[in-house]
Amino acid sequence: MTNRPTPRISSRKQPRQARSTELVTAVLEAAVQVLKQEGIRRFTSARVAERAGVSVGSLYQYFPNKAAILFRLQSDEWRRTTEQWGTILGDVTKPPHERLRSLVHTFIRSEVEEAAVRVALDDAAPLYRDAPEAREIHAEGDRIIERFMREALPAASDATRDLIGDLVVTTITAVGKEFSGAPRTETEINTYADAMADMFCAYLSRCDLDARGRGTETD
Repeated sequence: MTNRPTPRISSRKQPRQARSTELVTAVLEAAVQVLKQEGIRRFTSARVAERAGVSVGSLYQYFPNKAAILFRLQSDEWRRTTEQWGTILGDVTKPPHERLRSLVHTFIRSEVEEAAVRVALDDAAPLYRDAPEAREIHAEGDRIIERFMREALPAASDATRDLIGDLVVTTITAVGKEFSGAPRTETEINTYADAMADMFCAYLSRCDLDARGRGTETD
C-alpha cells in the first residue's frame, strides 16, 4: 500500500507588515464564513480567496493549501482554549472546585457558541490531527491539567491524577460536542453545565478522600 503524503499545514511565512497582517486576517475571516455557509465539503482555497477579496496567489503566499487554512483556524481555537483553561485552572486565589466549575461553564458555553465552525473543523481533523504542530499545542494543555490535578488531589499518586485528569478532559470535550449539536437556550446551558460541574466536583472530592484514607493507612 502506498502511503499518502501528509499535506503541509504550516503557514509559508508570517505577516510582518500591517498590510500583510490585514490580508491574513481577511483570509481567516473569509474561511470561517465559507465553513459556516458551505461546510467542509465545498471548502476550497479558491472560495476563501474569492470571499476575502484577494487573489489565490496572494493567499498562497501565506497558506500553501486548504489544510493550512483549516489548521490555522483550528490551532488558533486550540490556543484560545488552552489559554482559557490555563487562566481559569491556574487562578490559585480560588479553590480547585470553584475553578473546575468555572471551567465547565465557560467551555460548554463556548462549544455552543462556536458549534457551526467546530463541526466543520472536526470533519477536517484527519488532515492535521497527528501533525507535530497539533501535538505541541495539546502537550501544553496536558501540562495545565497536570498542574491543576496536583492541587486538587495532593494526596493522590501521579498515576491516579493522570487517570482522573484524562477522564475529566475526555468527558467534558465529548459531552460538550454532543450537547452543542443542537441550539441551546441560556437556561439549558446553565442547567447542563451546573449538573456536569456537580458531577466532576463530587468525583474529585471522593477521589481526594480515598487518596487521603490510603495515605493514613500506610503512615
